[in-house]
Amino acid sequence: MTSYTLMQFVGSVMLAQVGPLQVAAQGNGGIWSFVPLAFLFGGLTVVNSYVAQNLGAGRLHAAARYGWAGLWFSGITWLFILVPYGLSLPRLFSSLGHSPELAAMESSYAQVLVFGGIISLSGKAMSHFFFGLHRPKVITIAAIAGNLVNILTNFILIYGEAGLPALGLRGIPGTPALGVTGAAIATVLGTSVEVSIPLTVFLSRRMDRELGTRRAWRPQWSALRDLVRTGWPAGIQFGNEIFCWAIFMSVLVGRFGELHLTAGWAVLRYMHLSFMPAVGFSVATTSLVGRYIGAGNPNTAVARAHTALLISVIYMALCGIMMWTFSAPLVSLFAEGAHTDPATSAEIVRIGSRIMLAAAVFQAFDAVGIVYSGALRGAGDTLWPGVVTIVLSWVLIVGLGWGFVVWTPGLESLGPWIASAGYIAALGAAMAWRFEKGPWRTMRLVDPSRPDDAAALVAPITGGAPELSGAGSIEDIADAVQCATVAPSPKAQEQQNRHAD
Repeated sequence: MTSYTLMQFVGSVMLAQVGPLQVAAQGNGGIWSFVPLAFLFGGLTVVNSYVAQNLGAGRLHAAARYGWAGLWFSGITWLFILVPYGLSLPRLFSSLGHSPELAAMESSYAQVLVFGGIISLSGKAMSHFFFGLHRPKVITIAAIAGNLVNILTNFILIYGEAGLPALGLRGIPGTPALGVTGAAIATVLGTSVEVSIPLTVFLSRRMDRELGTRRAWRPQWSALRDLVRTGWPAGIQFGNEIFCWAIFMSVLVGRFGELHLTAGWAVLRYMHLSFMPAVGFSVATTSLVGRYIGAGNPNTAVARAHTALLISVIYMALCGIMMWTFSAPLVSLFAEGAHTDPATSAEIVRIGSRIMLAAAVFQAFDAVGIVYSGALRGAGDTLWPGVVTIVLSWVLIVGLGWGFVVWTPGLESLGPWIASAGYIAALGAAMAWRFEKGPWRTMRLVDPSRPDDAAALVAPITGGAPELSGAGSIEDIADAVQCATVAPSPKAQEQQNRHAD
């Protein structure tokens, strides 16, 4: 789950050698390109839920149609949503009040990512298919390969034939230095490699033999309707949150100038490295909760969610400690480029260090909201979290953030960041309450065909919960995060054969 984030992090570090304005342009261009993608990515997360619940119910052949539904959804939404949006981006950035040079770079970066969005969407569909199938090693290998390609192409396309003389690194003769645009192209190329691997496995002879993936390629409107029906609240939840963060950075933080934008994006890059692994555990939780609900074992679903929460809170709390302790050196990585004067670098570090301290405080709280959201999604509970996220994000990120800008201008861009800390704490508390209250236990995504399936899907949570952090929990989560592909059990294979007949 850190893959796409790591690609942009590497690109940002390399662009910092060109200048601070390029870092700000990449950040703003990236987040505005991600706004429509976030809505669509959110909808695709339920591919995981449907595949996992079918896996738990022993219906592996039914899972393939949801993988194809994700691919068809990606193609249709790219053509009718992303392409028109990409054409409108120059006008959007020119309306933000940024300098013409910054707006031009923002627009160029964003358009490359949006027009290449068909690749990102297809990759997300395949990722959630394999996550739901509990075969994520395919995605791990693909992510590593994609990032290696991204690092190489970033160097080639950002610096051109000049390379980095300060480090003794030469470029390829005749290659133009594309700067921000080159970083965007490198991300698309890395993502292309990353999606090609799971897609190849998905269409392989072995996968077709196990799941019938080649035979299920035709659009199945019932599966597409399932994705839209269940996924639109998750899409709105995720997309709306990204939209509010885009306003937060481009408008609220951007009100204080380009150096505040550069410092803010430096901090956000580290935040992404902190919370994206937690998002990975959230995806694993979605898969595990879906699987155990499909198998009629909600007690174990609760236990796995608690263990993922514990791991994520510990990880993000440690990240928060690192951010607090090394705030200035971390920010300086994005501030001390070869073409940045010392006074500008010092100011970026001053601004970023203050922001980094605020961000460090809420890291552990962020883990709570991230993991519980994934647990609720695995159970099919997407509407309530979506509504709550919309309300809190507009009231706290945008509303309270704007209030800090107007009422306490002396805090500069730190004011909106304080508002964002309140949002993350409130969202975590809301998601924890919803999951622990337990109304999701009566929800179902898999339409049962046998009476015993119906009973399993609505099995109540009993008093004696299974182990919360023992070997079973750790093994399950390890399986969901990075375990090897395994063949179906004899019982599951027998059920597959009956379904095929």
